[in-house]
Amino acid sequence: MATIKDVARVAGVAVSTASYALNNNGRVSQKTKQKVEEAAKQLNYRKNGIASDLKRTKTNTIALILSDLSGPFYSELIKGVQDITTANGYDLIACSSIGGKQSTAVKFLMEKRVDGAIILANNISDKITLQASQGGLPLVVLDRNVQGEHVYHVEVDNEDGGFKATEFLINKGHRQISYIGGPVDSYDNKKRLIGYQKALRKNNLFEHSKWNLQGDFTREGGYRATKLLIAQGELPSAIFYGNDEMAIGGMQAFKENQIRVPEDISIIGFDDIQLAEFVTPSLTTIKQPKYEVGALSVHLIFQLLEGKQINEQYKLPTELVVRESVVLAQERQSIGSR
Repeated sequence: MATIKDVARVAGVAVSTASYALNNNGRVSQKTKQKVEEAAKQLNYRKNGIASDLKRTKTNTIALILSDLSGPFYSELIKGVQDITTANGYDLIACSSIGGKQSTAVKFLMEKRVDGAIILANNISDKITLQASQGGLPLVVLDRNVQGEHVYHVEVDNEDGGFKATEFLINKGHRQISYIGGPVDSYDNKKRLIGYQKALRKNNLFEHSKWNLQGDFTREGGYRATKLLIAQGELPSAIFYGNDEMAIGGMQAFKENQIRVPEDISIIGFDDIQLAEFVTPSLTTIKQPKYEVGALSVHLIFQLLEGKQINEQYKLPTELVVRESVVLAQERQSIGSR
């Protein structure tokens, strides 16, 4: 028995477009509708229970699924999504994926309660993502690589950002550079670590495993990792923290141990959250285009809903933001010896 996928293949359109055409959805042109209907007739296609599940009622709602709705990182991302959804007359639902398979977020995906979704949540598995995309639900996945039909990708160039952060420290004369990263299974963390390692290799510098510690992208995780680093008794010249929250936690640990930033040790973060500008000293960091990521992601969904063809993957650049938490290595040594 022919399926909707067979019809789409013969007609040369996406499955979602074939579904819209056969269900008299106004999103497709009359020419495309006719082409799909001819393909269905040629294949003797008939709706069945499974095929009928592909028919979805328009909800005028986009979902933004996050692993955690708290934390300073998400505000600009949400604003970027919200501005574009509002401009297109749609509603936005931001929901947490806490609870995994049992979460409300997964129900929204599997029951097609929205017209499209943006996913930034590691606990939404690749399997669930691919299942949710069946039937033409457009999904944009952030900072992950999930290969499948109707799944599109927007990511920040984390590897280049990690390289920029590390090379900036090297250009300031630092030769002993630590990396305090996020969770080992984090796609972002893996890419930032690769960038760090590339910068070291390019400059013929050694990676000291004792100075490379794991945090969890939280302020508390950065604080704990920094306390462990201090306890080893020998500090590097500079630290690249995997994100700003951990860097700010590290500042607190240094302050408690009378270690001055940047006089005794230089640090750089990643993200450029709002607080980075207002801590003392202000934090040098790598800026992510958070608003742009959100705006681009939902813009892609609207293009897909209109039946347009788009690229499967998009990568946005980062930017170095220089503030007060990094000084020249020789300057650090002279000040620290006073």
